[in-house]
Amino acid sequence: MDPRAQDVLLCDLCETDPLQYLCEHCDINLCTNCVSKHLSDSSKKHKIAPYHLHRKFTPKFSKCLKHADKDCELYCESCHIPVCSTCISSGKHKGHDISDILEKLGSKKQRIEKDLEELEKKIYPRYTEISSAVQTEKAEAQTNYGKLATTADQQGEVWHREVTDIVNKRKADIVETKTKHLSLLDKQADEITHRMTEINQAILEMKNILDTNDISLTSTYKSRNNEFNKLPPTIKVTLPSLSTPTINTEKLNEMFGLLTSLSVTTVKPLLAEPRLTAAIDTGYEYLHSVSCLSEDQVWTCGDNKTMKLLNLQSKLLTSIKTKSGNTPIDIAVTQDGYLVYTDSWNNTVNLIKNKKIQTVIRLQGWRPRNVCCTTGNDLLVTMTSDDLKQSKVVRYSGSTETQSIQFDDQGRPLYSSGGIKYLSENRNLDICVADWDASAVVVVNQSGKLRFRYTGHPSNTEQSFYPYGITTDSQSHILTADRYNHRIHILDQDGQFLRYIHCDLERPVGLCVDIKDNLFVAEWGTVKVKKIQYL
Repeated sequence: MDPRAQDVLLCDLCETDPLQYLCEHCDINLCTNCVSKHLSDSSKKHKIAPYHLHRKFTPKFSKCLKHADKDCELYCESCHIPVCSTCISSGKHKGHDISDILEKLGSKKQRIEKDLEELEKKIYPRYTEISSAVQTEKAEAQTNYGKLATTADQQGEVWHREVTDIVNKRKADIVETKTKHLSLLDKQADEITHRMTEINQAILEMKNILDTNDISLTSTYKSRNNEFNKLPPTIKVTLPSLSTPTINTEKLNEMFGLLTSLSVTTVKPLLAEPRLTAAIDTGYEYLHSVSCLSEDQVWTCGDNKTMKLLNLQSKLLTSIKTKSGNTPIDIAVTQDGYLVYTDSWNNTVNLIKNKKIQTVIRLQGWRPRNVCCTTGNDLLVTMTSDDLKQSKVVRYSGSTETQSIQFDDQGRPLYSSGGIKYLSENRNLDICVADWDASAVVVVNQSGKLRFRYTGHPSNTEQSFYPYGITTDSQSHILTADRYNHRIHILDQDGQFLRYIHCDLERPVGLCVDIKDNLFVAEWGTVKVKKIQYL
């Protein structure tokens, strides 16, 4: 029998169940079931609180392994073990940081209580939501696959005996696809259930530590909350469909319709709290832009003519000066890994390949501002007229202009007349522009038709919104730098606000994401590039 079971305190009312609560006014200990019974006495005032917040602390010191007659009343911070006074006086821990074991126990218990609260109130409920969503999706999948089967039956009745073999074949395809789909969902549900079980076990272990005051258990406690905070990715499945063409007996198999394949996309949830994972010192006086070459290498440009390639340890890997000696306005990295920069002073867009600079675009009457590279390896360039009265976005394939976006369907300008206009192409091929002077993110579709304008969080009426840098990720999120409010806005592909990223940012300007959706933020004044994990 576990000797700790002898220490279980029972409810003062039923005297059978372990106590969980305390009525502070009545000074009576209660189990969960007896709380409502006690509160039913309305003749008295009651205040119910968790018992563990009020119980008296009676320390149970562990015996020293070296000196059996001594209690371990101290803690060696250097060795991370409880020790007795004789151990200290023996000189074995000379020069080590020594603290009182009760102080150490107190800080450990505070961490456990914090972790426990986070697990119970934040992490576990989110797993519950995900689990519920998976079960709902499974039910919807069952319904939809049933509808597909019914459609196949109805077509089979119309086509009679000539199409019987095809009907059976299609139904078999449906069953096979359904099996794959449900197998994917079952696998995800099993993974979530397993993780929930682990969390429940961790909760029970922490509660046990808190209830027993066992110093040995407490001192060896290691938090797993960071592990549990990494929520499992969900999968997004595009359901197959069955087409119903007109009957043609000469082409029965082709015209009956084919079942589309199962399309599975991994959906990455947003982290509850974004994490800063690296900070790169760039060495500029002021920093303007950042563009990812890889997960650990970024190109930067600032207030001088030199563009720098840096790693996460702030080591300078390569530096290149502009062809004209002017300060570049913006930079971008092509799909092939080459650097592109805009030079507003001589109206050019330039490509750097093998450290050689080639002018690929030379403008007349217009000044290039910001630039991005598309998934199709085109260049999108924002530009303003020489008189600063017009702005537009132009697409280039190589040096050839293939598209110009300037007005909406009513002939009104889409963008403000001048100023900074960082831009990015979304995964759905929308073109997203952070229009500083208009205090708006302006999003048009691939053909240049206006989809929406985002002018800041609807509930925020006190702080001005001036979007600066902008980027998009694999989930088609739109991220834009709110420079003077020191934060990043995350929107979905339809312009709905999802959340802010703060991470102690200071005047964020340029943004980019790498292939793993890590966010890189260029800070104007600190001249640091911060790497942030938010998915």
